[in-house]
Amino acid sequence: MTSDHQPLIEEVRACRLCAAHLPLRPRPVFQFDPRGRVLIAGQAPGTRVHETGIPFNDPSGERLRRWLGVARDEFYDPARFLILPMGFCYPGRGKGGDLPPRPECAAQWRGPLLALAPNIRLTLAIGQYAIAWHLRERARATLAETVKDWRNLPPGMLALPHPSPRNLLWFKKNPWFEAEVVPELQKRVREALA
Repeated sequence: MTSDHQPLIEEVRACRLCAAHLPLRPRPVFQFDPRGRVLIAGQAPGTRVHETGIPFNDPSGERLRRWLGVARDEFYDPARFLILPMGFCYPGRGKGGDLPPRPECAAQWRGPLLALAPNIRLTLAIGQYAIAWHLRERARATLAETVKDWRNLPPGMLALPHPSPRNLLWFKKNPWFEAEVVPELQKRVREALA
């Protein structure tokens, strides 16, 4: 990474914008290098990721890497994969699982960081919040409809369900995802990294 980008990265890492709303101390977790070719736009880190400071360092990450068809060392190469969740800090727990990403984070940092990443060839919008932000009016009524509509999305974009173990029922109800979308996802990742 060139030093031109370092001041922004340091500013993001030191961010305390949402501190009053977070159950744990702020700890922005992301992976950035302006050379990155595949943007992984997730939701927000869970507690394990918060503890380690490594994005997708949990069972969700294991499933995501299987979907992508990449090894762990490839995935954590920032010159290949940018990992910019919609919220960089753990948002806390609600009744049904983790709370949504704090909205202040994307509003403050997403535009400036993406402006410094001119080499993105493929954007993977993971989960409803990333899909809403990246697809805007192209998002369908449900996550399943949006993911299933992959052929009609812009060429450099795919929408994915969250790879969380909490979504096992979704995967079971939507076997077309593993059969149709995952092979296409792996193909597009290989092309983007070539």
